[in-house]
This record gives sequence, C-alpha cells and structure tokens, in this order.
Amino acid sequence: MNKAGFVTASGTRLGKEIRLSGALYLMLLPALVYFIVFHIIPILNMTIAFQDFRIMGKSRWVGLKHFQTLFSSPAFFDVMRNTLIISSMKIFLFFPIPIIFALLVNELRSVVIRKFVQAVAYLPHFLSWVIIAGVWIGFLSPKTGGANRIRVLLGLPVIDYMTSKEHIRWVLFISETWRSFGWDSIIYLAALMRISPSLYESADMDGAGILAKMRFITLPELVPTMVTVFILNLGFFLNAGFDQVFNMTNDSVISVVDILDTFVYRIGLVNMQYSFSTAASLFKGVIGLVLILSTHSAAKRVTGKGLW
Repeated sequence: MNKAGFVTASGTRLGKEIRLSGALYLMLLPALVYFIVFHIIPILNMTIAFQDFRIMGKSRWVGLKHFQTLFSSPAFFDVMRNTLIISSMKIFLFFPIPIIFALLVNELRSVVIRKFVQAVAYLPHFLSWVIIAGVWIGFLSPKTGGANRIRVLLGLPVIDYMTSKEHIRWVLFISETWRSFGWDSIIYLAALMRISPSLYESADMDGAGILAKMRFITLPELVPTMVTVFILNLGFFLNAGFDQVFNMTNDSVISVVDILDTFVYRIGLVNMQYSFSTAASLFKGVIGLVLILSTHSAAKRVTGKGLW
C-alpha cells in the first residue's frame, strides 16, 4: 500500500470509530477543551515570563529579570519552605496509605461490604474544597466542633486548630488524606486484579499465610505501579494544593501555609504582575520535570522499573 492509500485507510478507520463511539467522544470533548484552554495555551504563552507583558500594546523583552526578582524576593524562601514541607507531607507520608487501603479492601471476601467500603472512601473525592473546607472548619471549631467536644470529654484543653500554626499543616495533611486516599487506591486495586490467582493457589498449597502471600506475591507485583505513581507524584512536588490552602487557611496562619501557588495567585491576579507570576509558574514546572526525569533514572537503576 502506498502512502496515500495508507492515509486514506487510516482516515476511514478513524471516521468509522468516531461514528460508532460518537457519544463517548462527545463526553470526552469538555475535558479536551479544558486541557487545551488551561494547560496547552498557557504553555504556549510561557514567553511572557521573559517579557514585561502588557495587555494593551507591545510587550518588551527583559530576559531573566523576573526570575532574578523572584529569587531575590524576601517572601520567596519562606514560600518555598512552606511548599516543600506541605508537599513532602502530602507525597511521602500519604504515599503508603492508598496502598494499605487497597490491600485491606482486597482481603474482604464479601462483595457487598467491599463495594460499600469503596463507595464511602471514594465519595469525598467528588466534593469541592469549598465544601470540604466548610466541613472541616465546622468539625474543628473551638466552640461547637466535634473534635474539641471529644477533647473536653477527655479533660483536654480546647484547641483552635484553624488558627494554630502548630497544627494547621497537619489539618491540611489529614483533610487531604481523607479526601484522596480512596480515589488514589483505585489504581492499586486495578493492579491487584491483574495478579494471577494461580500464584495464590500455589502459595496456599505451600501453607503460606495472608502476610506471607502479601509479602512475597502481592507487594512485588505492585512494585511497577507503585514506582510509576511515585514518579508522577514527584512531578507535582511543588503543587502543594492551591484550592485546599486558599479555602482552609486564614491570615493567622499565613506565615506557615503560604505556598508557591498562593504566592503566584496573589502576585499575578491580585497585583496584576502577570510576567512575574508566569516566571514563578515556569520555575515550578521546570523543577517538576527535573524531578520526574531524575526519579525515573534512579528507579530504573534500583528496581529496573520506570515510566518507560
């Protein structure tokens, strides 16, 4: 088949596929538009990080001026410290929790109980941070919150968690865990479904218990999935959670929760310094790319597994 014939055949197959699965492609369209508008187009306009951008008129090229301003800003190192601390908690402390949950759910023999547990665990993921913030602020309220009522019953002093610099980061971590551990366990449950039952049958014949099968069969089979998820998570290492921090924090604790995303929002949208905020976003993206590539390389050398 010549090149023209190949292109024609490919186009015919694509058209047939679209006709047969038109409803599915239609449902995909909003997500595609979202990624084009909010991800692809901003990437194509990253050049404004090297300009004094003007909405009206010609923008002037200034090279690395905004990066120099960013790194010399008095707030930058405080913001980076907060971002690194909060991101480290959300990535490294959170990482094993969905795995443990998936392993426990996998051991449930009742299909009804398993589906109920999964549904309850998945539900918080579909709530916006506006709603979740309201729930947690109410639960942790020093006057009417359930958490402090329990403390009073135990004879412990009342704590205003939402204005406590000592506790607010843990509030962010726990609320993020509550929202995400069920949803993030889906990929591990899918990986568990792919493990051959014959491996467990052979282990049963050898007299292996639950823990032995988990150690020598389940966890080794999960390693490729765990490595992939961990590498991809590191790519978002500087994304400490804008929606969560913006909705759940206040001026009383801003010094310990002001992250790179809220800093960019404040500078870029509130103060209208678009070039400066774009430089900060580009810096975050480059760091994420470097982390993905370096972690992939390290994982390849240590485990033989990686993204490709």
